[in-house]
Amino acid sequence: MLHVAVVGSGPSGVYTAQNLVQQDPQVRVDVLDRLPCPYGLVRYGVAPDHEKIKSLQNNLRTVLEHERIRFLGGVHVGAGGVPPALLRELYHAVVYCVGAATDRHLGIPGEELPGSWSATEFVSWYSAHPDSVADGFLLAARAAVVIGVGNVAVDVARMLARGVTELRPTDMPQEPLAALADSKVTEIHMVGRRGPSQARFTTKELRELGALPDTDVVVDDEELALDPEYVDPSGLPATQRRNVEVLRGWAATPPRGAARRIRLRFFLRPVELLAGKGRVGAVRFERTVPDGQGGVRGSGRYEDIEAQLVLRSVGYRGVPLEGLPFDPGTGTVPHRAGRVLRDGAVSPGEYVAGWIKRGPTGVIGTNRPCAKETVTALLEDAPGLVRRAVPDDALTALRTDGPAPVEWAGWLAIERAEAELGASLGRRVVKLPDWQSLMAAAHMSTR
Repeated sequence: MLHVAVVGSGPSGVYTAQNLVQQDPQVRVDVLDRLPCPYGLVRYGVAPDHEKIKSLQNNLRTVLEHERIRFLGGVHVGAGGVPPALLRELYHAVVYCVGAATDRHLGIPGEELPGSWSATEFVSWYSAHPDSVADGFLLAARAAVVIGVGNVAVDVARMLARGVTELRPTDMPQEPLAALADSKVTEIHMVGRRGPSQARFTTKELRELGALPDTDVVVDDEELALDPEYVDPSGLPATQRRNVEVLRGWAATPPRGAARRIRLRFFLRPVELLAGKGRVGAVRFERTVPDGQGGVRGSGRYEDIEAQLVLRSVGYRGVPLEGLPFDPGTGTVPHRAGRVLRDGAVSPGEYVAGWIKRGPTGVIGTNRPCAKETVTALLEDAPGLVRRAVPDDALTALRTDGPAPVEWAGWLAIERAEAELGASLGRRVVKLPDWQSLMAAAHMSTR
């Protein structure tokens, strides 16, 4: 019988486990996660007002409740936790689905000023990730700049403009809900260094900005027209053509004088964050122009945009996992069809899937074929892997090596505690926001 550990319980990890049990009628899979909660970015990365996408948790739950799949939360793999070498002793194969845990930096002066954050940090705060910082995002902020024009940038811009009426029915914790309700931010700039035809947001997410109550979406048709493919979008892929249509509609619509404004800006490259009163006060941008080769070049003309809150949303990046090889250039683990490579040679029994395999690209569904490729490689190798003896049950060793893993019953206890918290606040489910409350709830299942 093949025993496999999958490290990471986000979509790539769950799809890997699903493929394994579907293709091998005897394999047993332990899905390990550093957090006591499953679902990865579906729980901690999808905006709370995106109920339809968050409902994907129901599909992931069905997989994790399979009789030959076991969830073990609170298991930290890597430095200070369970070393990959020990996992290799406990399982015939280990698949690392650890995602891309950090964000890219701008690399410009002033980036570390108070009030300058990554969008990842902001998302973690309003999504109740237990590692998130407590607060301070909206402190004294009247204007915000979001650097980036992808779906995460759209998410954080939308959340900054949302009212408490729309957010109260979500599972957002009480503290961010109260902070956003008291927010004084009325000007939100979402800025890209290239043109609208090259923006990475999808049309559905873009249109949601125009549906926000008491919010104007403002774009400058002259700025948009700097992009030749905006002027003539006939050669663009369908999503970009639809994006151009939405932007044209907003450019032709005068602002209504709403309480909040989201301004979409293009062809501006951040060059410096300028200090204000004890925190960031503005962002200096250089105007860019198309270089005729799909990129942009600087023009030598500059513009300062006021902001007491700056959120950079310029991409995720994988981080090294102690005990695994890592390519710092790509932020991924070297591999061949999912098989981990050490010094160019396949490392028996070690595999990767998801963003740590291919980089932070694609949507949630992209993880399905990615996981399938890795599982196909693993099962091709299985006859050789099962020759090595492993324990009948790795749980005993994992308990000995560190804190007792949170099993599925512990996760269900967390869900009950979040439902009870929501009821006590006159809301629906409200997430527990910190390690202490999560672990206390999980351990209720053992009492």
